[in-house]
Amino acid sequence: MQAGTCEIITGQERVAEVAALISSEREVAVDLEMDSLHHYQEKVCLMQISTRTESWLIDPLAIKDLSSLAAPLGNPDLQIVMHGADYDIRSLHRDFGIEVINLFDTMIASRLLGLTEFGLAALLKNRFGIELNKKYQKADWSKRPLSPEMCAYAMADTANLLPLYDQLRAELAEKGRISWFEEECHLVCQARVSEKEGPLFLSSKGAGKLKGRNLAILEQLLQFRDTQARELDRPAFKVISADTLLEVAEKRPRTLGDMAGIKGMTPGQVHRYGEQILGAIATALALPEGELPRFPRQRREEPTNGAKERLKRLKSWRQDRSSELGLESGVITPNWLLESIAEANPTTGAELDLIPGMREWQKKLFGQELLAEVAAA
Repeated sequence: MQAGTCEIITGQERVAEVAALISSEREVAVDLEMDSLHHYQEKVCLMQISTRTESWLIDPLAIKDLSSLAAPLGNPDLQIVMHGADYDIRSLHRDFGIEVINLFDTMIASRLLGLTEFGLAALLKNRFGIELNKKYQKADWSKRPLSPEMCAYAMADTANLLPLYDQLRAELAEKGRISWFEEECHLVCQARVSEKEGPLFLSSKGAGKLKGRNLAILEQLLQFRDTQARELDRPAFKVISADTLLEVAEKRPRTLGDMAGIKGMTPGQVHRYGEQILGAIATALALPEGELPRFPRQRREEPTNGAKERLKRLKSWRQDRSSELGLESGVITPNWLLESIAEANPTTGAELDLIPGMREWQKKLFGQELLAEVAAA
């Protein structure tokens, strides 16, 4: 693969020079390393950029302003090659206000080609015999200095992306799937980090099974954990796991001794946080009935017999088409979309257009077939 050089950049002026250099390229590979497993508020800790001859590691912890990269990375004439870009696209916008316009996501390309192994490590191994070192996959990328091994790990992803891009793009074109791919990538480019609003239990796994007082206890526990995580600058799950808090909310321990029997609660956690946890429980137990939270539930009507029959036909159709095209069934039409079509019972293309989530390539390729299946049910 790439036999060029790699440079670690910590200066503002050099970033501007790199921005100017990549502006003259037709395509560049980009990747990010973050610290979400190690800090309360995750951030981009390293940006890797590769052309066909050079690679740069840009240190955003040393350079506060990366605005000079916004123009080239947002240039519709410069192909930005990434793998599994969804979260990186969100992070670029969140941390630096950088928007990518012309994305080539090699993971999306692989799935639209019907590849069953579409992780970057598998793709590089299967196509080029390259073994990626996964040692630093969960490393704390906020630590400095970065070791030579970490730099080599970071560079390997982008240094090998462009040859992969060449192959995948040619294969998409050969199969006539470029338009499908471009629409999917365009949607990824619009991804943004959403602000969390409302009670913390809304984003806590398993909270939906709790009611009233127990849900109030869980909310108090989650607020306590969030405060601790912020003060310690640690991810919340590294303070106490969500599963453990869920069990605490259900069992309502009254003493430190009771807490020792909670699954997942270590002696160290009982020692450090026990009194505060008991205080959080007491606060929730003291709430008036009228102030107890309720988990919001979307009332969904039971599908009619007609909708069930339509869904059955649609799934059978999808299975046949998946085999014909050599694609995973979820790539052709995910279950939620088939359910929406079955419930809407469209009879015309215009009615099909009204169903949220339908891609243009899906309408063009499968629209008439979908309408025929619905009508035949």
